[in-house]
Amino acid sequence: MMDRKKKYYDDIIFAISLIDEFLGDINLFSQYQVDRKTKSAVERQLAIIGEAIKKIKEIDGNELISYHSSIIGFRNILVHSYDSINDEMVWAIIKKHLQPLKDEVSSKLNDH
Repeated sequence: MMDRKKKYYDDIIFAISLIDEFLGDINLFSQYQVDRKTKSAVERQLAIIGEAIKKIKEIDGNELISYHSSIIGFRNILVHSYDSINDEMVWAIIKKHLQPLKDEVSSKLNDH
């Protein structure tokens, strides 16, 4: 079971790295908002992050990641309610929440 959890933690770190790569030189919300390919790629990686966190919770309900319910809920929006995705919310997640999530997951990986 530990190996599966580690795999999901690794998946989260990799997805965040891909988001950083996809964004490249995009530093402004206005640039992000008009780049459909980047938006699609970023949203896919955010969905993967949410799914990985959901699977970690299923494996070990005691080892929860901060804001796990919000992250899983946002994954559900990305997957099931694609027509109500809010670009501003995605941008806020990218700018404010991905680095703390990466730090937290990296810390958990180091503990295992």
